[in-house]
Amino acid sequence: MQQTGSAAGERAGAGFSGLLRTWRRKRRWSQLELSLESGVSQRHVSFLESGRARPSRQTILQLSETLEVPLRERNAWLMAAGFAPVFQARGLDDPRMGQVMAAVRMMLANHEPFPALALDRAWNVRLANGAFERLAALLGEDLWERVGGGRNLMRLFFHPAGIRPLVTNWAAVAPLLWCRARREAEAVGGEDMRRVLAELAEYQDAGTLWASEDAALLPVLPLEMAKDGVRMSLFTVIATFGTAQDVTADELRIETLFPADAETEALFRAMAG
Repeated sequence: MQQTGSAAGERAGAGFSGLLRTWRRKRRWSQLELSLESGVSQRHVSFLESGRARPSRQTILQLSETLEVPLRERNAWLMAAGFAPVFQARGLDDPRMGQVMAAVRMMLANHEPFPALALDRAWNVRLANGAFERLAALLGEDLWERVGGGRNLMRLFFHPAGIRPLVTNWAAVAPLLWCRARREAEAVGGEDMRRVLAELAEYQDAGTLWASEDAALLPVLPLEMAKDGVRMSLFTVIATFGTAQDVTADELRIETLFPADAETEALFRAMAG
């Protein structure tokens, strides 16, 4: 039986209502706070969340921008309310991504001789510089195959065949990495990351799920590793695109690893040479 346009519209509005309410609660905002920040009246926000009012395209974009909803999820909001998606998800090899990828490659190359890589929101390695490739080779030529194929950092750390035996401060750093991934998945609505976490959770001990209390005493907690007598200590700085208007660019994270001590700096400079 064919549905009427009004029935389809009501169902679309109900889907949008749930998304709006979920993201507002994720940001821990009241309806009043969202109203004040977005310029949409509190009464209208209330009606939108209850399904008593249908949003315009502009209102959806206005509210999602205020709540800092990722672009992929903004498309979901639009479609839930019966509108076409606005933001494209171009491939990294799309000609229109040329300048973006040139900037990414420049950042990775300029960070030599230290490792740098570009990740998507599920922590898959999309691009990496030579120093990161040398580091991966140092940790094991079959490293990625051991953890199930694909170049995913979460599997690298938390798969049983991953690098856990090489991490000398595992008890301190692993809970923070796990919590960071879980927090990012929650913040960006990352279903793909949630699937990775669910896959790896069965391999983790209870201590991995909680951050170390002592870790808060340090300004930056380095990742410390040792293999075949070679020791290294690294910390990470993350960069993102501040004005991304493409889903792929919005989800890229540039991670640059820095030596945390003079010995590690000397090691990577020697490896580059």
